[in-house]
Formats: sequence, C-alpha cells, structure tokens
Amino acid sequence: MSTTTTDTSPPREQFTGQVGFILSAIGSAVGLGNIWRFPGVAYENGGGAFLVPYVIALLTAGIPILFLDYALGHRFRGGPPTVFRRVKKWLETLGWFQVMICFVISIYYAAIIGWALSFFVYSFTLKWGDDTAGFFTGDYLQLSDVANGGAWFTLDFVPAVLIPLLLVWVATIVVLVGGVAKGIEKANVIFLPLLVVAFSVLVVRAIFLDGATDGLNALFTPDWGALGDMNVWIAAYGQIFFSLSVAFGIMITYSSYRKRRANLTSPGLVVAFSNSGFEMLAGIGVFAALGFLAHEQGVAVADLEGITGPILSFVTFPAVVSQMPAGPLFGALFFGSLAMAGFTSLISILQVVAAGFQEKFGLTRRQAVLWIGGVAAVLSVVGFSTTTGLIALDTIDNWSNNIGIVASAVLMCVFLVWLLRTSPELRFHLNAVSTVQVGRWWYVCVGAIVPAVLAYMLVSRIVDLVQNGYEGYDDTYLLYAGWGTLVVLVVGAVVLTLPRWRRSPDDFVAWPVYPPVMSTTTTKGAAR
Repeated sequence: MSTTTTDTSPPREQFTGQVGFILSAIGSAVGLGNIWRFPGVAYENGGGAFLVPYVIALLTAGIPILFLDYALGHRFRGGPPTVFRRVKKWLETLGWFQVMICFVISIYYAAIIGWALSFFVYSFTLKWGDDTAGFFTGDYLQLSDVANGGAWFTLDFVPAVLIPLLLVWVATIVVLVGGVAKGIEKANVIFLPLLVVAFSVLVVRAIFLDGATDGLNALFTPDWGALGDMNVWIAAYGQIFFSLSVAFGIMITYSSYRKRRANLTSPGLVVAFSNSGFEMLAGIGVFAALGFLAHEQGVAVADLEGITGPILSFVTFPAVVSQMPAGPLFGALFFGSLAMAGFTSLISILQVVAAGFQEKFGLTRRQAVLWIGGVAAVLSVVGFSTTTGLIALDTIDNWSNNIGIVASAVLMCVFLVWLLRTSPELRFHLNAVSTVQVGRWWYVCVGAIVPAVLAYMLVSRIVDLVQNGYEGYDDTYLLYAGWGTLVVLVVGAVVLTLPRWRRSPDDFVAWPVYPPVMSTTTTKGAAR
C-alpha cells in the first residue's frame, strides 16, 4: 500500500533491525530488580512452588501488557504523550504521567548505578573489610542517623557517591545524544552480551562453592502450601510486572522506533522469556553464594539476613566475596554486572522523557537530552549524593513504583479496554504485522486479569501505607517525600498537557487502516 502524508515533522528514528530492538528491549527489562529482587521474592514466597504462579503471571499479565505497549507504540508512532493523544486527546495526560514516572525513577536509579561503580572499584582491594553493613551505611554513604535525631534531609555531599554519580549521568547523556541506532542500540549491543557473560561466569563459580547446594535447596525446595496464599500470587504478578519494564512508557517508546512492517509478537516473546531466564540465572547465582556464606558462618540459609534489595547487593554480597577464593575477581564481576544491568535500563527510562519533550516542544534530540539530562542530573546529585540519599531513595522508590507505576497500568487497561474499546484495533495491529497471532484470550488478560490483580495490589498498598507508614520513617517526612512524590507526578502530568504542541500530532492516520478494507486507496497523514 502506498501512503502520502501531510506531516512535516522529520522522519522518525529507527532501530537498525529486529536484533537491535530485541537487545535494547532486553537491556531495558533486565535491570537491578532481576538481580536483587527476584531471588528474595521467590525464597520468601514458596521457593520452587513460587515458579508456578510466576509462570502463570508471565503468561497472563507480563506478555499481554508487553504486547499492549508494543501495539500502542508501533501503531501510533511516538512516546507516551503522543501515543495516548492520538488514541484520544484527553488521554494525553496519562502519557505525561508515564513520562513523569520515568523522570522521577531516573534521578534515583542513577544513584544505585553509581554505588555499583564504587563497589566495582572497591572489589579489587576488598575495601569494605569485615563489617560490610557498617562500611556501606557508615564509611561509604555516611548515612544520617535519623533514629537519634539526625536530619531527614541534608546538603552534606558525600564525594565517594557524588563522583561516580556524575560519571553515570555523563555516560547516559552521551549515549542518548547518539540517537536510537548509534547510541541506545550500540550501548545495548556492547553491554548486554558483556552482562550475560560476566554474570554467567559468576554463577558457574558460585554453584561450585562449599555450601552452594544448601542455598539452592533453600531457594528451590517447594512449599506447595504457599500456593493457597493469595499474597504469594500477588507477589508473582508484582515481580513479573516490575521486571518487564511495562506500563510506564519504555516499551511504548522503544516499539515506536521500529519500521512499520516489523514483527512485534515474536520479539516480544523473546524479550519476555529472556528476562525471566536471566531472573532464574540470578536466583541460582545469588542463592548458591548465600549457601556458601551460611556454610562459612556455620548457620542455616534461613538464618541469614539481607537477601533482597540494596542490602543483598551492598552488604550481604560483599561479605560473600570477602570469603570466596579469588574474591576480588568475582566481586568485580558482580558489581560490574550490576552496573551494566542498571545502565541499560537507565538509558531506556530517560529516553521516554526525552522523547516526550522532543515531540511536544519541537526540540532536536540533542536539545531534549541535554535539557532533560541536565535537570535530572542536578536533582539526582542534590537528592541522592548526600548523607540522606539512601532514605530518600528508599521512600521515593516505594511510592513511584508500588503506587505510580501500578496506577498507570490500571488506568491504561481501564481506559483502553473498557472505556475507549480500543483492544480490538490493537489486537488487529499486532496480528497484521506479526507472525505469532494473538487470540481473543488477550482481551481477558488485559481487560480483566491484569486490572483486577493490579487494582488489588494498588489498594492494598495504599491502605497499608496510610495505616502503618513505611519503614518506621517520620510521618511528616513520608508526607513530603512519599505522598509528595505522587503529587509531583500528577501535577507534572497536568501541567505538561496544557501547552500547545509545536507540531500537532493530530494530523495522523494509523497504519494499517482499521477496520481493514479491501482497497488500495492511499491513506492521508500516515506516520513515516
């Protein structure tokens, strides 16, 4: 079918091909959560039995929402604000809500990558010594002692955190200025294979350590009784949802950079199963190492503390490395892997923000990246390279992820499936360009299962935070840093919706035409 267009905007950037897109999408999905979240969540929710709800969640939520993101981005050719406006004008605010989520996440996500870079260097001399917890929170972060009257927010900068954080931002901005093919794709082509090789070497070494079997038994011994616990199923859906980078603009943006006649579902399956495969690899490596640590300390694996999150990575794992043969080498492999996994995710997160501003305000890529990256870097340094950075990171991450992203996903499903009834068009698009066809089961997943499960997660989390607070933090602090984060997300989304577009996104006709017609008539305004 030939097409004509009245759109005067420059041609849209594109990935060089399917392999480049797949590597970039996997690089976005495989991040910090794969390494430090999945092993602990699986262990705490039934061990081997957790794999049952995990696989079901992957098939009924992860892959369907991934397909939803792909269909939106590829059909409507833009970042989230452009895409949702082209679906329905008033829906643009949801697109900016996703942009704001990505912006907030980027400013603290970079800090964790900076920590990983520092510990990569420290690995060669095992600088953390015997007291890894004291080193991380005391010597390295110089964390304010809020429990004994310390300030909740300071501008006391910590050079050991500040310097690597600045390096992370410089590298991120350089990659994004390079563009989709020469920047994002090339970075993933380099770092993703390095990540897989480095982490695989670490896992192979870990499983041959003394006590590794005990760790693997602790992880994979099934507690079948856990399958009757609704919280275990919610944990499985939550893990899949957060680890795939869905429903907050990343996969919408990435799929918009594919050629119009590009297969979507087959690459989507590759991305989804590759992400889960890496999570399994991480689980094996981490728990083999924890089994070794328990063996060296003469305790059971169940008696160990710090098996998930930053404490696993920056307290527990350094303790493992200190006792491993050739510890410095494997410490470098672990923290190098952590930094690479985080970096490929960070560039995808910030690309969503840059694309949104680039498209609405008519900026060049360089202008959008430098402005957005510069502002994000300043906020990141001010908020997370100080003696209160860890507290701020923990709080903002909890509200932006567990409420912001989950709310975004629920709103997407409700608006697109129930209110606007666009799911048949999106399914038609997926099937028109893809080899693996999407059946009617997809409607059930994105219209019923996903919104029901995520709405339950969202309401439960809000009720818990209102009633119990978070981590014992001061209520006033949580009001500003936690609930205030949600206010920033919503107000930012509304404010960014108000200005006029530099180039109107409305002169657009999606391709292929829906409903399909048996005609060769040209379509006006199709995206390039």
